[in-house]
Amino acid sequence: QVQLVESGGGLVQPGGSLGLSCTASGIIFSNYAMGWYRQGPGEQRELVARIGRYGSTNYGDSVKGRFTISRDNAKNTVILQMTSLKPEDTAVYYCAAEWSTRSYWGQGTQVTVSS
Repeated sequence: QVQLVESGGGLVQPGGSLGLSCTASGIIFSNYAMGWYRQGPGEQRELVARIGRYGSTNYGDSVKGRFTISRDNAKNTVILQMTSLKPEDTAVYYCAAEWSTRSYWGQGTQVTVSS
């Protein structure tokens, strides 16, 4: 059974940093692009960052220059390093594995940026 488990969320002050991790099981990890998405209260889910099978990356405009996505295929893990956090980064962050029309989602982890 496919499972994606996020960890690392929590409360952080504006300007702070936080790292999120997502570990996948039940898939051939290297075949999937991996993405981070987020959804704030009353908002649509938006792309935060995505990393392809071969390491290509793209980022949502609101996080460019502040967040970095990486993957470790040996550990079936994708990482989101977040710096210079802003209150508007507050959201539930979801990990996704994507392969053509297939997608799998984690349960989400809450990130709250507040002083």
